[in-house]
Amino acid sequence: MKKIFVSVLCALALTACGGNRDAAQEMLDDYADIQIGSSFFEGISDNGREVLNYFKLASVAADDIYWKQNFGDKKQMTSLSNHAQKELAAVNYGPWNRIDGQSFVDGWGVRPLGANFYPADMTAEEFADWDEPLKNSPYTLVRRDSEGKLSAVWYHDEYKEEIGRIASYLTAAANYTIKPSVREYLLAKIAALQTDEYYESDKLWLSMDDSKMDLIIGPQETEDDRLNGVKTSYEAYVLLKDLELTASIDNFTSLIPELQASLPCDEAYKAFSPGSASSIYAYDAVYCAGSANAGVKKIAVNLPYDLRVQQEMGTRTALLNNVINAKYAKIILPAGRLLLAGEQTKYLDHLAFFWNTAMREVAHGIGVKETVNGRGTVLEALGDEALTMEELKGDALGLYLDLQLIASGQMDPLLTREDAITTYVVTLIRSSRFGEANALGSANIILYNYLKEQGGFSIDRNGHYAVDFDKAERAITDIASRVLTLQATGDRAAALKLVTDYGTTSESLSQSFAGLRQARIPMDVRFQFVW
Repeated sequence: MKKIFVSVLCALALTACGGNRDAAQEMLDDYADIQIGSSFFEGISDNGREVLNYFKLASVAADDIYWKQNFGDKKQMTSLSNHAQKELAAVNYGPWNRIDGQSFVDGWGVRPLGANFYPADMTAEEFADWDEPLKNSPYTLVRRDSEGKLSAVWYHDEYKEEIGRIASYLTAAANYTIKPSVREYLLAKIAALQTDEYYESDKLWLSMDDSKMDLIIGPQETEDDRLNGVKTSYEAYVLLKDLELTASIDNFTSLIPELQASLPCDEAYKAFSPGSASSIYAYDAVYCAGSANAGVKKIAVNLPYDLRVQQEMGTRTALLNNVINAKYAKIILPAGRLLLAGEQTKYLDHLAFFWNTAMREVAHGIGVKETVNGRGTVLEALGDEALTMEELKGDALGLYLDLQLIASGQMDPLLTREDAITTYVVTLIRSSRFGEANALGSANIILYNYLKEQGGFSIDRNGHYAVDFDKAERAITDIASRVLTLQATGDRAAALKLVTDYGTTSESLSQSFAGLRQARIPMDVRFQFVW
């Protein structure tokens, strides 16, 4: 099972004492409130608004499922008398700080590695010895039957009531929409949620390219299952497409085969060929629920995860531009001004943050998906290290691709190599704050320590960073090659070695964290929905 490290940052350690009102408020202050809305509502007809309203209602039902998956009965948290704890529980979907797994409410102990996907008393040996093919399905819960034996329960059975609500709302939305592609997708999604078979609905979602509105709903991410890394969490995004920005980035879709061919690894590891229906869309997120609203908020997603669909059709990269803008203004820009040596602050760039994000998600959609030596998929081969390695691949390979496009003149001419790398280093430090127990945080800590070791940046006595652009680019290329190789070969030992060698928060990183906290620069955001 994955080793969960304990942060060395004193400030985080102080927040681990459950029941302390000041500690809960301090953790809550790490999240900046941002209003989530969109000017694109103005172009939506009354009929379209009805569809969006049903999307939102379906998302609320998905949120109820996620509470059960991550914690249990949410009333135990919504009834807390301590305001800061109650608000913090809403951010974390439970009584545990998702950064370090510690409880901020008395009596709850440490966050279970398996969330609420598995029995709390189940041992690793018991699970390993259990002869049940469905135990590793992304869409089953592990429960105990009346005799106390382990039993696999399908999501669509366990969450039948909530899925029924989702189905009724999506049926109403399908009846209201004037877009045949939307209607087909929604009806297929209803069937998928009721059977836990998502192949057809995933394909129809990728084919749905003529709507200003979008809905991502259902079980997707595996990051909450830190025990085995296989169980998926329910989430929902209600999105409005930025037509102008989407049109301006559409030409990058045609470059995906070229990007796959340019990967810095052995030719044998480039065999995966993403389908030709891949797309990159820019959206405003107007409502998020479940895993999409928990803890650290995503600024982009790349879906679907089904390898069959990826190979037949490709993936869709959804860039949440209003969230990207908010995080840059609230976190990245002030963090960069604090952390960078004076002459390098000029390279902080919103455009760089946008494209680093975009290429990171494109990187998730390409690269290595199956091992080349018969060990199955990367997920099957790497087990509970797979998610951290995938986050590592996305972050490292994303910058690599960005720099390749800049060098070849195919990127926005206003974006420079120095902008991309400098903004990336600041983002790296900021994302490392998510902690060693978080896959994204762990991946960024690994990258930070590796770049530092390779001379990608230096730190002066005042804690200011100076980036060496040549060394940073070489280091990124090297570690991207390493992670692609270990994914292709299913080398779990190599993955564990990366985590062991580079996955511990260093003293310099802890000092940077302390400086960011002292300057009251938030770790992340929490959404205040205006719709």
